[in-house]
Amino acid sequence: MHAPSLLPARQRIPGIDALRGLVMVFMLVDHVRETFLLHLQVGDPMDVATTPPALFASRLLAHLCAPVFVFLTGLSAFLYAARQGQGGAASFLAKRGLFLVALELTVINFAWTGAFPPQLIYLQVIWAIGLSMLALACLVRLPRAALVAIGLAIVAGHNLFDGLHFAPGHPLHGLWAVLHDRGWLDITDSLRVRTSYPVLPWIGIICLGYACGPWFGAGFPAAARRRRLLAWAAGLLGGFAMLRGLNVYGDRPWVAGATAQETVMSFFNVTKYPPSLLFTALTLAIGLLLLALLERRHGLLAGKLSVLGSAPMFFYILHLYALQLLHAAMSATGMARFEAVWPVWALALLLSAALFPAVQAFATLKARRRDLAWLKYL
Repeated sequence: MHAPSLLPARQRIPGIDALRGLVMVFMLVDHVRETFLLHLQVGDPMDVATTPPALFASRLLAHLCAPVFVFLTGLSAFLYAARQGQGGAASFLAKRGLFLVALELTVINFAWTGAFPPQLIYLQVIWAIGLSMLALACLVRLPRAALVAIGLAIVAGHNLFDGLHFAPGHPLHGLWAVLHDRGWLDITDSLRVRTSYPVLPWIGIICLGYACGPWFGAGFPAAARRRRLLAWAAGLLGGFAMLRGLNVYGDRPWVAGATAQETVMSFFNVTKYPPSLLFTALTLAIGLLLLALLERRHGLLAGKLSVLGSAPMFFYILHLYALQLLHAAMSATGMARFEAVWPVWALALLLSAALFPAVQAFATLKARRRDLAWLKYL
C-alpha cells in the first residue's frame, strides 16, 4: 500500500509546528524545575500528600510534552511518506532513529551528567523517540488499519503486563527493562544504564500519530479535520473519565484524600514511566484539542511557537547546555536554588526568549540549505 502524494516537497504545517513549539516550552519549564528545584523533586506518579499544588500542576502540564511530541513524530512521518513514498520514509525513519539513539548516548547524556567517559547513562525521551522511529520504519508498509490496530492494542493493552517483572540476571531482564519495566542495567563494572523511558507504549503512540496523517493531507477539508480532532479529543477525555472513575484498569488507583484538592490531584495523578493508558488518553486528548485550536491561530505568538517547533532537536540540545551553563553561573552566586514554582516559569520564559534568535537562525538555514541533507536529522 503506497501513501498518496498529498503535499508538495518540504511544505510545513504551521499548526503542527506551533503545537510542537508549545510543548517544547512546557518541556523547558520542567527541565528548569529539575535543575533549580531539585530539592523538591517529584516521583511518578506524584505523592499528592506532599507535593504542593503549584508544583503538581506544573509537572502535570509537562506530561503533555513526550506523548504529543511522539504523536506528532508519527504524523510527520506520514507526511514525509506522502512525498517520498513508504520506502523513502522507512529509510529516513531508520537512519534518523539510529541518529537519535546515538545522540542520546553521547551529546545529550553528557549535557545531563557532565561526565566523560560516562558512568551513568539515562535512556530518556530522545532514546524512546529513536527506537519508536526504528519500529515505525518496520511497520510503515502495513495497511493503515493495521497500524491503528497495533497502536491501540499497545496503548490500551500494555498495562496488562504491569505486574510482569524479571529480576537482574534473568535472560529477559534487559529486554523487558527497555520495553516496559523501568530499571537499571549493569553494562560493565563502571557503567550503569537507566531505562528511564520504557519504549513499548511510545511505539503504540507513534503508530497512532502515523495513522492520523491523512487528516493533514492537502485534499482533506480543514473543517472535517477539526471535527475529527475534536471528536477524538472528546472520546479520549470521555474514556479517561469513565476508566478513571471505575478505578479498575489503566493506571494505579486514585484514592480519596484528606481534602477535596488532594482527591482531585489523585484523580489526575497518572503514570508516565511507562505511559499508562490513562496517561496517554488524557495527554493526547489535550494535545488534539490544542492542535485543533492552533491550526486556526496565525498571530504573533503562534508564529513564534511555529519557529521553535520547526527546529525542535536543535532547540532541545541548545536548551540543555544553556541550562547547565546558567546553573553553573548561578551556583557561583548562591542563586541556583529556587524555593517556589513561579521563578521556574519566569526563568523558562526568559530562556525561551533568549534562545529564540538562535533557533530561528537554524530553522532558516534548514529551510534554505536543502542541499545539506544532514540538516534534516536535527
